[in-house]
Amino acid sequence: MNKYFAECIGTFWLVLGGCGSAVLAAAFPDVGIGLVGVSFAFGLTVLTMAYAIGHISGCHLNPAVSIGLFVGGRFPASQLAPYIGAQVVGAIIAGGVLFLIASGQAGFETNGFASNGYGEHSPGQYSLFAAIVCEVVMTALFLVVILGATDERAPAGFAPIAIGLCLTLIHLISIPVTNTSVNPARSTGVAFFEGGWALAQLWVFWLAPIAGAALGALMYGVIGKKETEEA
Repeated sequence: MNKYFAECIGTFWLVLGGCGSAVLAAAFPDVGIGLVGVSFAFGLTVLTMAYAIGHISGCHLNPAVSIGLFVGGRFPASQLAPYIGAQVVGAIIAGGVLFLIASGQAGFETNGFASNGYGEHSPGQYSLFAAIVCEVVMTALFLVVILGATDERAPAGFAPIAIGLCLTLIHLISIPVTNTSVNPARSTGVAFFEGGWALAQLWVFWLAPIAGAALGALMYGVIGKKETEEA
């Protein structure tokens, strides 16, 4: 159970830190942190939790990552459901805490509540097709970095830095397109409180990241294959 509790806490921190920075700080008058600040907030949540709970649960914090690791032969199928359940619960609790904090401001409106979207709900008005391509590609490369950085042949102790910076870069690229998901739990945690259009579009931010994660795992399976030692 400690693994599942760690995943719940870790995903809670990712959603509270990342989405919280977007809802509470990004557009704050005069001192808003903007796109760059939000991008680093997401990366820092993963980096800090990777060092805190990586040795306990592996610090997936993301159903797509768990599924990608399974496809890549790094995670057992028997633990997929409880890991994903713990991640989604942690994300929804974080969404609830964020909603309680944000709604304490006078004149509060959800304004999307950091939800992911396409079409009129995309920050840059990008189409459904563009959103799917973006989420699949970004999640695929995220899995390549995760699998590569945690490979036994990689330098020990640096994986959290590489993974956290990768997630930062992903946000810098794709916030204008979908507000960046690459994580079905993250999307669910805030969509649950935004409701309406966010829940209606949520299917994209489950299917596309999962497809991307599986693709990334297959890609790393090719490029990361150990060469047969010569006799």
